[in-house]
Amino acid sequence: MKFKDYYAVMGLARDATQDQIKQAYRKLARKYHPDVSKEADAEQRFKDVGEAYAVLQDPEKRAAYDQLGSGPQPGEEFRPPPDWGNGFEFSGAGPSTDAGGDSDFFEALFGQRGRGGARSSRSAAPADHHARVLVDLEASLQGATRAFTLRVPEVDAQGRLVTVERQLNVKIPKGIRAGQQIRLAGQGFSAPGQSGAGDLYLEVGFQPHALYRVDGSDLYLDLPVAPWEAALGASVPVPTPGGTVQLKVPAASRGGTTLRLKGRGIPASPPGDLYAVLGIALPAADTDAAKTLYAQMASALPFNPRASLGV
Repeated sequence: MKFKDYYAVMGLARDATQDQIKQAYRKLARKYHPDVSKEADAEQRFKDVGEAYAVLQDPEKRAAYDQLGSGPQPGEEFRPPPDWGNGFEFSGAGPSTDAGGDSDFFEALFGQRGRGGARSSRSAAPADHHARVLVDLEASLQGATRAFTLRVPEVDAQGRLVTVERQLNVKIPKGIRAGQQIRLAGQGFSAPGQSGAGDLYLEVGFQPHALYRVDGSDLYLDLPVAPWEAALGASVPVPTPGGTVQLKVPAASRGGTTLRLKGRGIPASPPGDLYAVLGIALPAADTDAAKTLYAQMASALPFNPRASLGV
């Protein structure tokens, strides 16, 4: 995916006011409109300007885009950081009026949010807000309360975009899975002069864990075993969220073999499982005795690890 500098497309400084963005769009849209422009690339330029304006005129999308910083040079390969957008609060989506077109860059950044029209802060009715937050896996395994800082974009009296932070203490339900939402009633947008407010929906994601990988309600653990444990079979200790348990490793196990511990995953309904993925850990040949043992194995065992390659 190629990076797009929307400010450069519109000839604007990154601190441009919302009025300056509108003025630039009107000027460029007239200049490159395919019905009147004589320039060879007018149609593409017109689409690029429309895409840039769809982001920069919307305070929420603009604030999110600005989190990327200046980015690489336009046209260079780019992937948004995996945690991009976490903790960023945006309003509920309505019917789409945006001009993202078929841009891969626009779609990668905004996805469903980009296809929905953001509710203006001047709207006369309350609106639901949404944000994505990362929690530690233990919060789901045990249930907990966690503190979050959400960033909310606003336009100040001078027409410049600013980001306001708000702090929340949120109860994380035991067993919640990535992608599920926590609803905070009445903590969305409150319209001036209106009683009540919309709701705030927090979509949960998990922070990387030192031991486990998460897939739905299941957990995966890389479990090192010694060569003799894999070859002969053994009972080995395995750390699980509920404590250490003994796992039977069958004889003749290979690296990559997956063993299931039923119900040892996230305590959802139904509970997930824990899968131990075996990896063969080789002892270091760092002593004369160890080197002798390896030499004896090489002589005694007719083993070709590359037989499946035909060599």
